[in-house]
Amino acid sequence: MPRVAVVGGGISGLTAAHRLRRELGDSAEIVVHEQADRLGGKLRTARLAGRPFDLGAEAFLARRPEVLRLAEELGLADEVVHPSGASSRIRAGGGTHRMPGGTVMGVPSDVAQVRGLLSPAGVRAVEAEAGLPPLDLGGADVPVGALLRERVGAEVVDRLVEPLLGGVYAGSADSLGLRATIPALAAALDAGAGSISAAATAALPPPAPAGAAKPPVFGALRTGYTALLDRLRTASAARIRTGAPVRALHRRDAGWRLEIGAAPDPEFADADAVVLAVPAPSARRLLADVAPEAADRFGAVELASMIVIGLALPPDALPLDSSGVLIARGERHADGTPFTAKAFTFSSAKWPELRGAGGELLVRGSVGRFGEAESLRLSDQEVLRRVRADLAELTGVDVEPRDSAVVRWGGGLPQYGPGHLDLVADVERAVAAVPRLAVAGAALHGVGVPACIATGEAAATRITADLVGG
Repeated sequence: MPRVAVVGGGISGLTAAHRLRRELGDSAEIVVHEQADRLGGKLRTARLAGRPFDLGAEAFLARRPEVLRLAEELGLADEVVHPSGASSRIRAGGGTHRMPGGTVMGVPSDVAQVRGLLSPAGVRAVEAEAGLPPLDLGGADVPVGALLRERVGAEVVDRLVEPLLGGVYAGSADSLGLRATIPALAAALDAGAGSISAAATAALPPPAPAGAAKPPVFGALRTGYTALLDRLRTASAARIRTGAPVRALHRRDAGWRLEIGAAPDPEFADADAVVLAVPAPSARRLLADVAPEAADRFGAVELASMIVIGLALPPDALPLDSSGVLIARGERHADGTPFTAKAFTFSSAKWPELRGAGGELLVRGSVGRFGEAESLRLSDQEVLRRVRADLAELTGVDVEPRDSAVVRWGGGLPQYGPGHLDLVADVERAVAAVPRLAVAGAALHGVGVPACIATGEAAATRITADLVGG
């Protein structure tokens, strides 16, 4: 009867526990150790205006198969919904514009798509790139901001790329690496595209065949991610220990001993194998003695924090003609007040079935970028006041919400700096040298839910191979 400890009860850890149960069978003892008092990690479904509402990760990339496959496997296929198709907008250069099409994470394939969003000087910078020497990265990784500022001008970065990257990573284009954050653009450059515009054109997904519906880019679960978490917990049949931080890992013969709880009076648990599905700082601490090279590399991963705000507005408060607004760094109200929010999702427009119990319009606001800690120190009441003021500035609507929620994600998003792919390769190589140990989580191959599920499944497969011999 193999015993496996999964450290971390987020989506990566619960997926690993589920896959271990499928691969090892009913006789395996699987224990999930989660230091918080709840499961889910960065997935959190709260109740807003009497209905479930996600205040962590909101949607998943439907072009990747992991969530859809797992939902099918767990009997949740009917829970999957897709956006309405309402267009999004961006606040940049002092105005609010429709989000241009034909871009790759904001990088334009054609200057015609960004006229009006960029100033005349910004447009000329994009047009001038065709006359620059051909671009060849030589296999190197570079900061997104530095590359694009040099090639297509600062406005493309500040008004398009940075707001989009900030929505995914809560990071700065100047500190995020190209290969991990815009891999399609990097691949096109490696394949010989000599310019940013040519690379963006090559990186765009192929158009849908004539007469065929365009496949949805994103998906979500009708009743929130809690449905997926609950099914994973049940299907894994794992023993769950919340409020139980794992303080240390010790090698013990062919297995492991976990040190759990408070330092003055710890308890110990033995396991044949361990999956670490925890944030980078916890992974660094737990691997310090057993895989020091991996621990050192995890220590190089920086984290960003953010706040998610949920608002339930009266049913007719907002026109449902937009799915949301991204806000570029440095934008201000008409009176000069800086915006606090970096984005709003008009959830009831994006997901038409998503309304409060009384028909309320549900809205998500997000606050926090890497390196900007001031807004994160505000009280919940002040954050809520400022975000409501931002929403009023963008929409002209200033109404008292019928319900609201503020959720803080301290260190919630790892930053994928230049060289991140090499960092992850070093981590995985060092961990692979340690028998019956695997790692998973958002610090590795992507911060989105599909990527986290993939790392949990891969970790479970590695542990199974170690335990049963292939």
